Amino acid sequence: MSIRVGYFPHNNSLFVLRHRGILERLLPEVEWVDLRALPAAERVDPKTGLPGEHSDWLFTEGGYDIIGTGFTPPLTALANQRDIVYLGISGPRVENGRLVATAASGITSAADLKGKRVGIAHGSWQTTLLLFALDQVGLTWADVEPVDVDVRGGGALLTGDLDAWVGTYPGLQEIEAATELTTLVDTASVFSHPSLWFTRRDLAENNRPVIEAVLAALQESDAWIIANPRAAAQYFVDDALSRGLPADLDAWEAALRGRPFGIHPVSPEFLDEQQRAADLLAANGLLPRTVDVRAAVLPWIGEVVTEKAAAAV
Repeated sequence: MSIRVGYFPHNNSLFVLRHRGILERLLPEVEWVDLRALPAAERVDPKTGLPGEHSDWLFTEGGYDIIGTGFTPPLTALANQRDIVYLGISGPRVENGRLVATAASGITSAADLKGKRVGIAHGSWQTTLLLFALDQVGLTWADVEPVDVDVRGGGALLTGDLDAWVGTYPGLQEIEAATELTTLVDTASVFSHPSLWFTRRDLAENNRPVIEAVLAALQESDAWIIANPRAAAQYFVDDALSRGLPADLDAWEAALRGRPFGIHPVSPEFLDEQQRAADLLAANGLLPRTVDVRAAVLPWIGEVVTEKAAAAV
C-alpha cells in the first residue's frame, strides 16, 4: 500500500531517513511529505491555545499517515479528539536545549519571569518545558507573556525584544557565542524531552506490516546516524543552504552527537510525564479538555519496537 510519511528537520530521525532510501526498500510506494511545503495554518494565540497542525495533517487530505515530533503535539491531538496512537520514543534529549536569559538581564531563575516576555516555538516541547518550569516555582501560564518565535529566535533575546528564550542547538550555540547567558532551567530538571512518533489508530490496527516496516527503517537509519554523525549533519546543512539559511557543519555534527538515536517503546515514566503535561496544559487553558494519554497506547507496538531495536544492534 502507499504510505505518506511527514518529515521536517526538527525530527532528526525522519529527516535523515528521508534521505537514506531505507524505507523505500521495505515500502516501495512510500511518499514523503515535507511539512514545510504544506499550507500554513492560522497562527494561534500562545496565551490561549496550542496549534494542532502536526496532528491535523494525519486526518486531512494531502497530509500524511505517520509523523515524528517533540513532546507536545500528541497531547494537542488527543485533546482535539484525534484518535492517534504512539509508535515509539527516543531516549531523553535533555542536552538539546534549555531556558535561558542574558546575564545582563539580571534574570536568574524561572521565579523572575513573572510579567516577562518568553520566546518559545509554541506548540513544541518548548511550551511544555516553560509550563513545567513555571509550575515548579508556583507560577502559571498567565503570569508570563509567551511569544511564539522560530526555533532560531535567539536574535530577539540579544536585541532585548525577549526577556528569556527556550533555545535549542545548534541555534543556541550562536547565542552562546554572542553573549553570556544564564541558564534559568535546564531541561533535565523538569522532564525527559524525547522525540516521539505517532499515527492514526485505524492505520496502526489495519496495517501492521506498514508499522513494522517504518519502525525497522527508523532503527536502521538511526544506527547509521550514530556511526556517521558528520555525514548525517550534511543533510541538514545542505537543506538549510538550499533555503538561503545559514548552517554550520561542525555545529550540526555536535548537535547530532549530543542527541540520542534509536526508537524505544513508550514507557510508564514517559506516559506519566505526558499525563502531567496534559493536565497542566488543560488547567492553564491551553487545551480544551483533559485527556487520558494511556488510551493512545497499543501494546503490540511496543513489542515490535523492542524486536526491531534488537535486530538493529
